[in-house]
Amino acid sequence: MDTVKAKIELPRSILNICRTDEKGLSETVTTTFIIELYREGIISLGKAAEILGYTKIEMMAVLRDRNIPLNYDHEELVKDRETWKRLE
Repeated sequence: MDTVKAKIELPRSILNICRTDEKGLSETVTTTFIIELYREGIISLGKAAEILGYTKIEMMAVLRDRNIPLNYDHEELVKDRETWKRLE
C-alpha cells in the first residue's frame, strides 16, 4: 500500500497519559483517525479494515469495543444477501 506520513505535535506527557511509547502512540492515532473516518461515513468498513490490517470481523470487534455502531444500510443488506445466495 502506498502511504503518506502526517506529522502532528503533541506534548511528550501524552505518552505517559496513554501509557505507551512513540510507536504505540502512532498506532493509536492512526487507528483513531481511521475509525473516525468510518464513523463519519467517509470510508467503508472494508476500507477501514484494509488500512488497519484487520479482517472485517476484527474491525467490527474494534468498533464494538468502542461503542461505534456499524454503518450498515439496506443497500448493503441486499448486497450481502446476493453474496450469500451465490455462495450457497
